[in-house]
Amino acid sequence: MDKTIKPQYQTLREVATEFLGDLSHLAVFPGFCDVHVHFREPGFSYKETIKSGSLAAARGGYTAVCTMPNLNPVPDSKEHLAAQTDIIKRDAVIAVYPYGAITKGELGVELADMDSLAYDVIAFSDDGRGVQDIGMMRAAMQKAKSLGKIIAAHCEDNTLLYGGYIHDGVYARTHGHKGICSESEYKQIERDLKLAEEIGCKYHVCHISCKESVELICDAKKSGVDVTCETAPHYLVLDENDLLEDGRFKMNPPLRSSADKEALIEGIMDGTIDMIATDHAPHSAEEKSKGLSGSAFGIVGLETAFPLLNTYLVKKGIISIDKLIELMAINPRSRFNIALHKDLCVWDLDREFIVNPDEFLTYGRATPLSGKKLYGVNKLTVYNDKVVYKDNN
Repeated sequence: MDKTIKPQYQTLREVATEFLGDLSHLAVFPGFCDVHVHFREPGFSYKETIKSGSLAAARGGYTAVCTMPNLNPVPDSKEHLAAQTDIIKRDAVIAVYPYGAITKGELGVELADMDSLAYDVIAFSDDGRGVQDIGMMRAAMQKAKSLGKIIAAHCEDNTLLYGGYIHDGVYARTHGHKGICSESEYKQIERDLKLAEEIGCKYHVCHISCKESVELICDAKKSGVDVTCETAPHYLVLDENDLLEDGRFKMNPPLRSSADKEALIEGIMDGTIDMIATDHAPHSAEEKSKGLSGSAFGIVGLETAFPLLNTYLVKKGIISIDKLIELMAINPRSRFNIALHKDLCVWDLDREFIVNPDEFLTYGRATPLSGKKLYGVNKLTVYNDKVVYKDNN
């Protein structure tokens, strides 16, 4: 275990002992931090609320999350942001840090009131929509740099989508589906990396899914660009070969090829990919019941992220448990300047369970993991010296 992390783990273990007593056969980790979640409130509370989302996060071992701005109202001004932060103060059981929008209404036409938002938001993003105009992104990066904030970009070139909804690969072609090409992701990343190098702003790429994105970001880091990136658990474990004709396999970006999955795994191993974020995106059962073509984009992931990665990456010897904790707890906090304090989670790493969405605390039920056997059960989550989740079993 890295020497810089060891003392911190020991302190957390002492804190956990106060709540659980005997910790034999249990592992104590810093509280996880997810820089990319959708809690849907205000505006879409039938999908998720800040309370239900933060409870689900706590069950998954998270003590800090960053909520994306595709809400109603969009947090593009101090007044609109207050509609969200008022609920956070009232209902959140863990630390919830909102993003501010890059553009008004996330429409890509006019910059949001970034000056008034800067103090109260973790970063700026138009997640769910790529900023299409290069001049608008340049202006956003310049403003973000002056404010000392990160631009976190959903990279998607709308001119390359062609109505697609799953990866433009073998499955799409053999099953008659419209595909989303990898170029729609990596071409906008390529554009933004040039801007970030030119302007010198802090730039973060959301949910990368393809090998070209890994290569571009790796090269940019070598050139000194201030860039970090995330991928999601499902892109590291699943690919287009796992697709079924079911809306619970539909997300954006889509599950891509096995070669893309392997490139992402290499990216987390060599440090190109800095962190893992769930892109937790709950929808109603009706919205996810219309197959691959008609269902809404998005799956839930907060309650299964760590067990999934523990099962398929750690237990298979692909990465160490320490590396996984860096990706889920240490690195995201470092990049987004999120304090840890004595937040922790306590796991039985060898306990197995079958994923049953009916048992989730999130309102969302759509997951491609339903019925899978995973290893790792969270026994306890402590945030700010308070127990926010405890396994009754």
